[in-house]
Amino acid sequence: MKFENALRFAKSLDQQDPLQKFRSQFLLPKVNGKTAIYMIGNSLGLQPKGTKRFITEELEDWKNLGGEGHLHARRPWLYYHKFSKKVLAKLVGAKPTEVVAMNQLTVNLHLMMVSFYRPIASRYKIISEAGAFSSDQYAFETQIRFHGFHPDDALIELHPREHEVTLRTEDILATICEHGDSVALVILGGVQYYTGQFFDLKTITKAAHDVGAIAGFDLAHAIGNVPLSLHQDDVDFAVWCSYKYLNAGPGAIAGAFVHERHAKSNRQRFAGWWGHNENERFQMQKGFHPIEGVDGWQVSNVPILQSAALLASLDVFQQTNMTALRKKSVLLTSYLEFLLHDIDPDHKQFHILTPADHKARGCQLSIFMKQNGKKVFNALTKAGIIVDWREPNVIRVAPVPLYNTFVEVYAFAETLRKSLKA
Repeated sequence: MKFENALRFAKSLDQQDPLQKFRSQFLLPKVNGKTAIYMIGNSLGLQPKGTKRFITEELEDWKNLGGEGHLHARRPWLYYHKFSKKVLAKLVGAKPTEVVAMNQLTVNLHLMMVSFYRPIASRYKIISEAGAFSSDQYAFETQIRFHGFHPDDALIELHPREHEVTLRTEDILATICEHGDSVALVILGGVQYYTGQFFDLKTITKAAHDVGAIAGFDLAHAIGNVPLSLHQDDVDFAVWCSYKYLNAGPGAIAGAFVHERHAKSNRQRFAGWWGHNENERFQMQKGFHPIEGVDGWQVSNVPILQSAALLASLDVFQQTNMTALRKKSVLLTSYLEFLLHDIDPDHKQFHILTPADHKARGCQLSIFMKQNGKKVFNALTKAGIIVDWREPNVIRVAPVPLYNTFVEVYAFAETLRKSLKA
């Protein structure tokens, strides 16, 4: 498509948008009495209008039924983790038995690493991207130390080439091959939180398996954002949060994937009663017998109010599909990229860190400010445009296809242009 830097053009794209109706299903923040331009769905997604209803229904059932709600609520609490499986499976390209909503992301990461990072003297290394999200880094470091190794030796970090800011797939594969049978686990963010790079999960997984290693991914910035095929790509495990593109609210219940080939695994794990055989759970006897599949990694019973908020969001996702969302997302970021190049064609004031290839990115574009970055960010905020600042000098902008518009992308670019001249 040939883009134009004009408001009328942006309006025409909105008029042709088959997903425009979804915007009305979300509550839009206001700044100084005006609807904000909200472009930090990569940090915290907007609240669906249905969220209040879903949570209120659970509060009403709790009020009216008390403990009987475990079996007789409109969505019985005893089985609540099963109600999100179908949609989550579609979002990550898995079978319902391979996904579960539980815990928080880093808790799930630790639980998965207990089972899938089992280092020995000859195979103990973890390969991950340099600059991974801090919580992931802390998990890697402490898991390595827990097993008696040292991060300086056991953690292999992938760095971009000199004068580049994102990783080349061939370099990731070369590093895996170089360390070979000393690699126990390859784990990256599905979409890198800082640069917005979308990694080639299938190719990386195959390379990990070729050297006898496990392949896992943190999908915090990927689920609900980019198309995923975890089952088909043969990924061993994955974890994610639900408060970004899944719009389940601050601190929302997270999720995990374990491939079905590990369904009957006798791998070590940290167990709890909710992962125990459902038919025996309330017999309260010694001896842990895990449920087959990822449900066997559950520890505690389901937090109902958090899970209700997740169901409200998944109710929106059920009305569309990732193919449609991805199509609009590519158009949104491509238009934003076009406008940014029009503002600063010689890259004197900023450049885009995120890959230009739309197949290697999601909703987010990360703008590296060469000067006055914080001043520009503050001007955008004052103008009612909610974007994200990452130290030391990056503005992250994430137009989300469920609720952002092309006119908003145009308005952001125009405000940025004016802020750079101020």
